Amino acid sequence: EAIVYGNFKDDKGTINAPIGRHPVKRKQMAVTSTASRNAVTHYEVLTRFGDFTHLRLRLETGRTHQIRVHMAYIGHPVLGDDVYCNKKNPYKFLVGQCLHAKKIGFIHPITKKYMEFESDLPDYFKEFLKEEGFSGYI
Repeated sequence: EAIVYGNFKDDKGTINAPIGRHPVKRKQMAVTSTASRNAVTHYEVLTRFGDFTHLRLRLETGRTHQIRVHMAYIGHPVLGDDVYCNKKNPYKFLVGQCLHAKKIGFIHPITKKYMEFESDLPDYFKEFLKEEGFSGYI
């Protein structure tokens, strides 16, 4: 899940854009056609908060910084992301990005069994939702 800047006109969508090293900022990733790999991110709007949107995201691929890069690429950077977002964070209580792996699943490399784990949203993420008047997760 993530809180991103701006509002989405569609409730669901897919970003299919290749990701590789940023051509100038070598420590960052970027959507680029040069030395890149396929990257696909699916999103679903959970709640709209005027200047922000709460999303559920599902990765089809697993590229470095994929969600952060894709969201910035479409003009909706992750709130609290000081690497891929050039907007000033208006919330002093945020101690990190509003991006959280709420549920993750994978096939265990030895047992070959599917394993799935869930984790509550961090307190600062919940604080944003509370601040914006949404108590569905709190």
